[in-house]
Amino acid sequence: MLGDPPVVTLRRNFERPSAAQLAAFAGVPTGFVVDAQMGQGAIDHRIKPLWPESIFAAPALTADCGPRDNLGLLVALEVALPGDVIVLATGGYDGTAVLGDHVAAMAKNKGVVAFVTDGLVRDVDGLIAVGFPVWAAGVSPNSPYKSGPCEVGAAVTLGGVAIASGDLLIGDRDGVVVVPRARIDEVAGGLAEVRAKEDEMGRAIAAGLTAPGWVRELLASERTRRLD
Repeated sequence: MLGDPPVVTLRRNFERPSAAQLAAFAGVPTGFVVDAQMGQGAIDHRIKPLWPESIFAAPALTADCGPRDNLGLLVALEVALPGDVIVLATGGYDGTAVLGDHVAAMAKNKGVVAFVTDGLVRDVDGLIAVGFPVWAAGVSPNSPYKSGPCEVGAAVTLGGVAIASGDLLIGDRDGVVVVPRARIDEVAGGLAEVRAKEDEMGRAIAAGLTAPGWVRELLASERTRRLD
């Protein structure tokens, strides 16, 4: 091979959701978004917010850091735009944290709205003091290297879900849901039906419903085999 391989591979020009598209998902529960995607789109259940009040709906900027390294995160901080959520893929590495409170403070200064990682974080008290939303797989005091190689802006797989820069991510206390950029309008359109069904069920429960009506119909049909 001629020369050394690149330490950083960077794609910084990609289309982000419009302001109107982002507004359609503001404050929408992740469960509603999953229902509007035929029950799919949530990343691994082990990736949760450090404190449950955290919420966001924002375009993804991806960084593939690999294990025990966070150079990709620092590059992502440099190229992020205000309103982005930085997505840090580590391959699920659990030997070291990938970020701490100083990095979170810099992200807050940049206007980044959240971090999502399949790795670990550290400095929890400091992160809470900064007030920066973080979704992670766990906590460890161990610190990473900053050596690379890394890729920023390229597609990653995190928590079992493919994520491309420019995809829409929605996070709350239940977890994080991914909406591919090409499907944002379609999924936004389905939210109205999801809300209507949720409202209808809520009213029925308030009126005394104890089980969905279709269950009684199923038990009365030939699809149920009775043993007594």
